[in-house]
Amino acid sequence: MNAEEVKKEIRDVVDFPIKGIIFRDLTTAFKNPECMRFFENEMYELYKDKGITKVVGIESRGFIMAPVLANKIGAGFVPIRKKGKLPAETIDMSYAKEYGEDTIQIHKDALDADDVVLLHDDLLATGGTMKAACDLVKKFGVKKIYVNFLVELDDLYGRDVFESGIEVSSLLHY
Repeated sequence: MNAEEVKKEIRDVVDFPIKGIIFRDLTTAFKNPECMRFFENEMYELYKDKGITKVVGIESRGFIMAPVLANKIGAGFVPIRKKGKLPAETIDMSYAKEYGEDTIQIHKDALDADDVVLLHDDLLATGGTMKAACDLVKKFGVKKIYVNFLVELDDLYGRDVFESGIEVSSLLHY
């Protein structure tokens, strides 16, 4: 399976969550084992030699592929969740969204200065959530941060919110 074939498996939902938006629904690709293998293998090839020690998945769709990749490259998996979902002591980051403000959290003991981190989420639109996740991970003083998405909506220029030292990659582009 190649990128164009995977894109055909992604459902477009018109006017969701609001009128005028075309929502790229990856759940239709996730239910196809060939698409899952494509995502797993492509991400593995990108990151197998980067020395990644932790793969951080962003709630909630980042939780689908991040643990798969972490297992395949021999790294740990760390969740970043919405406020109030993690049971132990956390570090928080609040950020502006299109319709207000949100807060994400990570456990205080999730990362350390020796870690090389890959942040993963399913889709890059405006980049606000992932930028906040990057800022949160930076608080740990990690060695390096990589950012990965399965899909990028190029016309929203979400990758422009990341600093030049952050390597951003996406498997599929719209």
